Amino acid sequence: MTSNDKKMLRVLRGESINPPPVWLMRQAGRYLPEYRELRKKSKSFLDFCYTPEMAIEATLQPLRRYGFDAAIMFSDILVIPDALGQDVSFVVGEGPKLEPIRTKEALSGLSMDGLHDHLAPVYEVLKGLHRELPKETALIGFAGAPWTLACYMVEGKGTRDFQEPRSWAYTDPEGFGALIDLLVKSLISYLSRQIESGAEIIQLFDSWAGVLSPDQFRKWVIDPNRRVVEALKKAHPAIPIIGFPRGAGLLYAEFARETKVDAVSVDQTVPVDWIRSELQPICAVQGNIDNLALLAGGDALEREIDVAMDALASGPYIVNLGHGILQTTPPEHVDALLRRVAGAR
Repeated sequence: MTSNDKKMLRVLRGESINPPPVWLMRQAGRYLPEYRELRKKSKSFLDFCYTPEMAIEATLQPLRRYGFDAAIMFSDILVIPDALGQDVSFVVGEGPKLEPIRTKEALSGLSMDGLHDHLAPVYEVLKGLHRELPKETALIGFAGAPWTLACYMVEGKGTRDFQEPRSWAYTDPEGFGALIDLLVKSLISYLSRQIESGAEIIQLFDSWAGVLSPDQFRKWVIDPNRRVVEALKKAHPAIPIIGFPRGAGLLYAEFARETKVDAVSVDQTVPVDWIRSELQPICAVQGNIDNLALLAGGDALEREIDVAMDALASGPYIVNLGHGILQTTPPEHVDALLRRVAGAR
């Protein structure tokens, strides 16, 4: 099998495959008992991400169980602010903590000078996975998109509405724009190096795109993502890119047209008929299955899968969730999802 024969890559070129390829966001992680055992061996989450043998093993664990059509390297979106010089840590039971950056002057503490040296372990993870993955499994590299990274960097933690970055973007668009510009430049360099290290697909996670008004969405989500995609396509034209502006609603279609991504990953709030009529004519689509249905399992999960497959599987479609696998999801529910997809015709 050549790289071009992999099911994920065929769909990202616009093919329809029955049954469609499957991978799940956060398919490597805390819902797996083998991951929890592995995690105990590392002193911190960032140390885990920066230890290639551990990150490679975490990536391979769900493939051994389930045989997904793609592996996404084990890492975190916040390695970028960490590499730029911001103080980043992860607190058990609370999540990420960062020293907030809320003025243009504070940006002087950030620098790309040591970016690739700091992120060298991530590139080693990709190189190792490129050697070890089954020949039919595509390798996905990823990063947080500029807006979502800025949300954490300015707020200093995860919140529901990210008032601090939204306020800064309104009151000082020039200063906030300088942060976005730095992130765009950093991501282009980082993702290019991921591709050179073996990534066959790139996914951009804009997890907090949905908190913005339409005009702000266009300014801080569509435009920065477009710039990143444009630069990567120029340097690496054969590498497909998946965009995930979670919560974009009707703006998913505008995002797809303007950024020119090869696929859009869609959250569970978007009706499948609209996805079929408005998104699939633009690009491949991914996702839409509620992660809470996967948590519930049984009839609820089967209905979610059937609705998505009936509406979308006749076009270019990748089975995935509307967000990542939840920590308390029983691993056997993932088995059930894969059996249901495989049995659908």
